[in-house]
Amino acid sequence: MRFPELFSCALLAVAALATACVLAQQAPPWTESCRKATYPPSGPTYRGPVPWYTINLDLPPYKRWHEVVTDNSAGLRNIIQNVKNMVNSFFPSGKFMKMVDERMPSMIGDLPWPFEEELKGIADVSKIPLGEILSFNIFYELFTICTAIIAEDKQGHLLHARNMDFGVFLGWNMNNNSWTVTENLKPISVNLNFQKNNRTVFKATSFAGYVGTLTGMKPGVFSLTLNERFNSDGGYLGVLEWMLGRRDDMWIGFLMRTVLENATSYEDAKNLLTKTKLLAPAYFILGGNRSEEGCLITRARKSTLDVYELKPAEGRWFLVETNYDHWKAPFFLDDRRKPATICLNQTTRENISLASLYDVLSTKPVLNKLTVYTTLIDVNKDVFESYLRDCPDPCIGW
Repeated sequence: MRFPELFSCALLAVAALATACVLAQQAPPWTESCRKATYPPSGPTYRGPVPWYTINLDLPPYKRWHEVVTDNSAGLRNIIQNVKNMVNSFFPSGKFMKMVDERMPSMIGDLPWPFEEELKGIADVSKIPLGEILSFNIFYELFTICTAIIAEDKQGHLLHARNMDFGVFLGWNMNNNSWTVTENLKPISVNLNFQKNNRTVFKATSFAGYVGTLTGMKPGVFSLTLNERFNSDGGYLGVLEWMLGRRDDMWIGFLMRTVLENATSYEDAKNLLTKTKLLAPAYFILGGNRSEEGCLITRARKSTLDVYELKPAEGRWFLVETNYDHWKAPFFLDDRRKPATICLNQTTRENISLASLYDVLSTKPVLNKLTVYTTLIDVNKDVFESYLRDCPDPCIGW
């Protein structure tokens, strides 16, 4: 077994142990009846709106993120320090983080334009070492656990929604039953309006300091979200190969942003998402602007394994993706797919709306301790809303 595979196996073993510890502390019920009338957001599951910023693509890349980072630098430093503390708990000598600070900046020149200059600008404004800012951006290739839904109503109108679940195995706080990184991400969650010539190119929900995209919409054209896909040939291996000098694969967050910025149609976006070699396996959930334009793309690092399409005429009027291949059963401790599917079928195609999708995404365990935000998207009506979430006890760890 090669070193990267041993490294991945060791991380999975740590993850399994962390899972057992978290579950041992939690009490049922982990599931509940489908929620109703949760929208507009309010109550104990709603923490507040995600703030908006404009990213001016006409500015030099170095300057684009200055306002976002200035406003959120304390939160960015906090989460990076938290991650460093966890890394140092595994490598107490401090040599690993020293390597990050010393060696990672030399690798940044291999990133596609304009990400190198954007990251340098973020590092300078935040006063955080460039190597740590790059590591913070790598971080999102590895820990994104989500639920995403594409649905079509009776009029052929498409809707897209997702829960961003992030931070699994990254520091369970036994005092308040929460994931440390998940809680640290909420204050730095941001909505971004990317503009050229004072006109919106695309919209996204992201985290301050991260230059890729995980959730986005090109108004009137398509919507796109990302879910992590767990695989033995996974993101850890891709990151390690990249650090060792193999640079022919694309970071998934960078690819998504490139697609949102440059693709001109649903089919154009699908082509890029299915054919580009990736650093990590992934699920892309893509929605268009007309009936039947919705699909779930299951990706290995080098190839596309499956494109699962909406087929309303055959009864497939919605697609649900969590973090498992749609043709396989989910891990029995993490079945968010079944409760989401039950709630969608109870809602019916006649009554599907952004409000009812918010209900589905507010139902445990679809809503869970890892949920950072919920996003609701209507491409044709140019609706893009994101809300910070909480999952009061009893609530499963993911």
